[in-house]
Amino acid sequence: MTEPMKPLRFFVDGLITSGLYILAGYPKVGKSWLALDICLSVATGRDVLSAQTIKGTALYLCLEDNKARMQERIYELTDEPADDLHFVLMADKIGAGIEEQIESFVMQHRDTCVVFIDTLQMIRGASIDNAYAADYNDLSSLKAVADKLGIAIVLVHHLRKTKDADPFNMISGTTGISGCADGSFVLIKSRRSEHKATLYCTGRDIEDKEIGLEFRNKRWTVTDEIEPKSPDTFFVRSS
Repeated sequence: MTEPMKPLRFFVDGLITSGLYILAGYPKVGKSWLALDICLSVATGRDVLSAQTIKGTALYLCLEDNKARMQERIYELTDEPADDLHFVLMADKIGAGIEEQIESFVMQHRDTCVVFIDTLQMIRGASIDNAYAADYNDLSSLKAVADKLGIAIVLVHHLRKTKDADPFNMISGTTGISGCADGSFVLIKSRRSEHKATLYCTGRDIEDKEIGLEFRNKRWTVTDEIEPKSPDTFFVRSS
């Protein structure tokens, strides 16, 4: 208890520090645009979601895309390529090499801050009978990598179709996913055709909050920060 501890180092101020995170939303809601923008912002040291970033290397595993699509997307966000933003189109599964691949990349890029994996499902292996154990074991393996290397690993994931008053209960899979993660972000539009959404945030090292967003020029921008509902009725902080 007397050992001096280093203060938290936020790669995205107030939102992302070292550890394992979930970024979840329905298909085509704009999760990948948000993931790419955060990576680009860290790589260039500019603000994102009205928050300051620490400039460093960002790795984006865009496992559901191809080279042409990613090139088109990056040029829709910026005219200047970022030397510290790296893309990977293929990766091994959890427990079959991805952990070593991430560690090898970080050893070559010592200033790595964030690794986004889009999507979690693309790196999962064969399921086992106990779904909770499978979810927790998979995420525990990636969390161990994030903790060891002092980086943030963010897993882009989906929401289940069933609605819930608590958006974090809508994250696909068992509670083993949210229980293992250090933090979760849920991006929800009130209507698919609208350009506005709410980003729900919770975690061990971040404040529970709701951030109003608008999609402009392929980028999510903050419109307002909404006062969260009572913790007793809505938000439950991860333990």
